[in-house]
Amino acid sequence: MGAAEIPVKLVSSEFSPFLISLGMVAGVFLGRWTLPMALKGSAYLALDLRRNPHLIVWATLAGVLWAVANTLTVFAIRDVGLSIAFPLWNTNSLIGLFWGWLLFGELRGAGSKQWVKVIGGALAIVAGTCLLAYASTSSAGNAHAAGVGVMAALGAGLLWGTMYIPYRKAYLSGMSPLSFITVFTFGELAAVFVLALTLDGGFAKLVSELDQARPALLWLLLGGFCWVLGDLFQQYAAKYIGIGRGIPLSNTNQLWGLAWGVFVFGETSGAGTGLRWLIVAGSLLMVAGATAVGFAEAADEEQAARKQAMERECLRYGLDLRTLEASLDGVDARGTVRHGALDWIVAAAAFAIFLWAAWFAKSQPVSIDAGWMIALSAATTAMLIGGGLLLWRRTRFS
Repeated sequence: MGAAEIPVKLVSSEFSPFLISLGMVAGVFLGRWTLPMALKGSAYLALDLRRNPHLIVWATLAGVLWAVANTLTVFAIRDVGLSIAFPLWNTNSLIGLFWGWLLFGELRGAGSKQWVKVIGGALAIVAGTCLLAYASTSSAGNAHAAGVGVMAALGAGLLWGTMYIPYRKAYLSGMSPLSFITVFTFGELAAVFVLALTLDGGFAKLVSELDQARPALLWLLLGGFCWVLGDLFQQYAAKYIGIGRGIPLSNTNQLWGLAWGVFVFGETSGAGTGLRWLIVAGSLLMVAGATAVGFAEAADEEQAARKQAMERECLRYGLDLRTLEASLDGVDARGTVRHGALDWIVAAAAFAIFLWAAWFAKSQPVSIDAGWMIALSAATTAMLIGGGLLLWRRTRFS
């Protein structure tokens, strides 16, 4: 997920932020359909949705929240840069932590040591946010734009933190993350399309901008597809260790965002040494806080509170508790479903769209450091393969 926001740097080419968001969400839409079908098959997804029809609305709602938050990040990156905006919107871990405690029994009955980790980590995240906000307003040439960018990033964090409520509700009900994100994408695509139509000049202007942006569409589609890969790991984190722990840990993606912004795009090249160190210190402080929260171990009382939340879902929707408990242990009651013709058709259609975008693609006027770009891309790919293999061996993507 740290590398997924890189195409948003295209805002420096004066594309509309709404168009940037729509292009990324189009890539997300392609990814959220092709990956689940490639891993499990359309028949598997259909079976899961039939067993959990009540979660379709929740998944769609989560998609809407994601789309609005993603659009805010475009404004944030435009006004304060990737290296600063990224850590600011990662305050979503605090929002997710609160909702996990309030609604799903996470951290209920935790000992004093665990609460010290949580409270200390939360304070570190807030302190890091304040440092980065100060650095952004001090280094920006336009203080008003910097303030708008900071507010946009924090607003994205608020929406993303709230978005994790449907995540956890779905996984306490035994739904597969692959099924959840397939429905999720309808909400996000519809929401960002409505935003572009209502706030960016209407349908005719949108069509005109899409035509002008055709040479850059490939990079936006790839950015959205990359986000899907990272978000899929985050979905499994929310399922198996909860939003109070999984989200803070996944928010270490800000280090990757910082690395891309500083080393590849040279965002701090005009800043003084003091401001550079301030940005680094703020980011590391937030990562340390998120890590402390993430490693707060679940006590027996918390496990009991989680079971109560699961029992509540079973009573409300007529679910089987033993099946849900097995699901959270990585056991998939749906079994293995073979791939059908529809799966190959969807994959071929997505591949054709990427080929079409590649045909018109051109290099964008964004200055980069090729050496650092190759190094960070290689590291990202290695972690993707390693994490994917580990997840497959432990859960078979259930």
